[in-house]
Amino acid sequence: VSEDTALKATNKGKMRAALKAANVPVPLYFRVFTKDEYLNAVNEIRELGYRCIIKPADNSGSRGIYLLEDYSPKSIEEAYAYSRQSSRSGELMVEEYMEGAEVSVETLSINGKCHVIQVTDKVTTGAPYFVEMGHSQPSRQPEYIRSEIEKVAIAANHAIGIEDGPSHTEIKVTKDGPKIVELGARLGGDNITTYLTPLSTGVDMVESCIKIALGELPDIEKKICKASAIRYFDVEQGTIKNITGIEEAERIPGVRQIYVVHGVGETLNGIKCSGDRAGFVIAQSDSVDRAIAACDEAYKLIKIEVG
Repeated sequence: VSEDTALKATNKGKMRAALKAANVPVPLYFRVFTKDEYLNAVNEIRELGYRCIIKPADNSGSRGIYLLEDYSPKSIEEAYAYSRQSSRSGELMVEEYMEGAEVSVETLSINGKCHVIQVTDKVTTGAPYFVEMGHSQPSRQPEYIRSEIEKVAIAANHAIGIEDGPSHTEIKVTKDGPKIVELGARLGGDNITTYLTPLSTGVDMVESCIKIALGELPDIEKKICKASAIRYFDVEQGTIKNITGIEEAERIPGVRQIYVVHGVGETLNGIKCSGDRAGFVIAQSDSVDRAIAACDEAYKLIKIEVG
């Protein structure tokens, strides 16, 4: 990608401006650099009757995201302090909070054409931090909504100038239609690209990216039509004393991988960003419901003792 595209793909303020200029649907937003600008933006969103979400303009992995539960002075101050500490530049985004299901779109652009490989449903912790705790493919959104989601993702890729390579586009399905949360000129994390997409489509997006970088034509044709899911361990606080049940869980039909990120002896202080999750289960099946059920069954067998 060009330097201009790289900036638009990593700074949420520049991204929002580029998308808005191209008439790609985005929420109401304000770029703020000072405390006074922040307070004015929050007040304007409040007066319009929206809920308000705060996030750093230049971070990722759910770091620094905070949804105002109310507009009390205490909540407004806490949100500013929490989000500001995760901003490298000091720039924050103050936005209308979009209500609706969240999905991501995994794409590969080749010679200026953006190809949708898969659409992924998301599960998060909800307010106030919105850490992603699960994904499944393909999306269970109705076909006509999936079509709109794909159109918005493709338009967003063109708007920030991605000509060759991957993108991971996050979208909220609101009452007014799909709107962009953000997009990155990169492969999707959280095992979406490395495991879920190959398990559901047979497309190796990592290999495809390498071929694009080498100037070769990748094979992006879907080879299978299956479902895949990942669910993260919900361990809130405490020092991990023992983990059992993994071998039994691995024998459940459809379970493809179980991985422990934070093991015995490590202390967790609550799930506030992606790095706080203790581990995950990945499953594959013929339907999304069965893939998710396999993850849930496996997780029930895994006991994580904290103290």
